[in-house]
Amino acid sequence: MPSVGPLEIIVLIVLALVFFGAKRLPELGKGLGQGIREFKKASKDIRAELDDSFKDDPKPVSNNSSATDKA
Repeated sequence: MPSVGPLEIIVLIVLALVFFGAKRLPELGKGLGQGIREFKKASKDIRAELDDSFKDDPKPVSNNSSATDKA
C-alpha cells in the first residue's frame, strides 16, 4: 500500500477548505477529536471489563483424552 506524501496531504487540505470553509474546519476537527477520544475510552473500558471477567472466571478444566478412551 503506497504511503501518503506531502503533495497528497496538501491536496486534501485544499479540498477540505473548499468544501467546508475556513470557519467550519475547526468545528469539524473538534468534533472528530471528541469522537476519537470517546472511541478510545469506550474500547479501553471494554478491554478492562473483558480482562476483569477473564480474571474472575476459573481456569477451564482440561479434557483428559486418556480417560475418554477407556470406553
